[in-house]
Amino acid sequence: MKPFLHEDFLLETKTSKQLYHHYAKDMPIFDYHCHLTAKEIAEDRRFSSITDAWLGEDHYKWRVLRANGVTEDYITGPKSEKEKFLKWAETVPELIGNPLYHWTHLELKRCFGIEEELSPETAEHIWEKANERMKQADFSARGIIKHFRVKALCTTDDPVDSLEYHKQINEDSTFDVKVLPTFRPDGALHVNKSTFPEWVSKLEMATGKSVQNFPALLDALSDRVDYFHKVGCRLSDHGLDDAFFQLTNEETCDAIFKKAVHQETVTYEETVQFKTTILLHLGKLYAKKGWVMQFHIGGLRGVNTRMIERIGANTGFDSIADFNYAEDLSKLLNELEKSHHLPKTVLYNLNPRDNYMLATLAGNFQDGNIPGKIQFGTAWWFNDHRDGIENQITALANVGVLSRFIGMLTDSRSLFSYTRHEYFRRILCNIIGKWVENGEYPANMDRLGRIVQDISFYNIASFIEVDW
Repeated sequence: MKPFLHEDFLLETKTSKQLYHHYAKDMPIFDYHCHLTAKEIAEDRRFSSITDAWLGEDHYKWRVLRANGVTEDYITGPKSEKEKFLKWAETVPELIGNPLYHWTHLELKRCFGIEEELSPETAEHIWEKANERMKQADFSARGIIKHFRVKALCTTDDPVDSLEYHKQINEDSTFDVKVLPTFRPDGALHVNKSTFPEWVSKLEMATGKSVQNFPALLDALSDRVDYFHKVGCRLSDHGLDDAFFQLTNEETCDAIFKKAVHQETVTYEETVQFKTTILLHLGKLYAKKGWVMQFHIGGLRGVNTRMIERIGANTGFDSIADFNYAEDLSKLLNELEKSHHLPKTVLYNLNPRDNYMLATLAGNFQDGNIPGKIQFGTAWWFNDHRDGIENQITALANVGVLSRFIGMLTDSRSLFSYTRHEYFRRILCNIIGKWVENGEYPANMDRLGRIVQDISFYNIASFIEVDW
């Protein structure tokens, strides 16, 4: 029996071990999609305790705490940081088969040098040891980022954001990690939501322009793309949770816009038409700038309205949607392609049933001048466990070109989540190693090592046009 979390964890063959230890392990990280804030990096945030750093905004953990019978006062409520940590220590041993069990212990080991398994019996000792480690000078937001050899990371930012903290980081010569904003204009798409008029007002403040009609909205969004580009942005991101393609004209969108800002009811069909027109406008802008466009598709969000009203959004009450979107996505990409305005694009699905649909759809719009121009994105959210990662890699390999894959991201609000890159790299090396030892691919270690290193870092570093 092998010890838990040994050095060959998840590596089942000799070739897998060689690929991981000699090629993947020490590669730097380009975390091209996360939910860290530039503010905490600019200010080099320090944490009051392991609970503050570890449990404060992690809805992955919150969901399993609730499922284990832990009441909300120990999760997002008023209980002390130590009491919340002890409840997490009670929950972790119950998580057999859940990636959180692995991630928890990888984080303890890599961030704190703690080898013990977290449980009620070890909780007091781990609480004390972890908090002592956090008092050391290098245990700050920037110190943790440097510890994991992160070369660049991309935050997720509303177009109305001032990006003041990104600017502050860019001007600081003592920190050599690229911290790039990502343009996330979901507020512009949500014309049917009560928040739309307020978001338009914020856009007016950000641009210094009046936004009283649809052409003015498009103009303001163009201004913000220009502004974000100057601050280093090279990616956009869009959350698409229902239909998103129905062509219309700007006159119709102008009427829809005016209904929305006057808080009149916008129909489902009007919402789709409005969304389509915004996405096409933005896609053309991204192509001109050389940006990467990301689509995260298939979340069913804010399902538990009682809890959302009580503690707010993005607190762990989302799940996998099951709407069909192959035709919408094909038409959207094709509309941009027809005018030579399709930017480099990454497609992420939340429903695993859509793996082969997205992997094959990406192949329809590849460009001989840009290897892997349209990417089938890494296993996302409810799929970033071992099975989900293996399924995504296998689907891509079966119908695409795996060696051009841009690899893993954290999609996390926690600085400790960089261990997920290790988790992914071990799984990647294990899959490839098994193919080799099954006689499905030659044991050419130079080529295999290059493929692993490309997927780990080099592909994404060249895919995003960063001014290094």
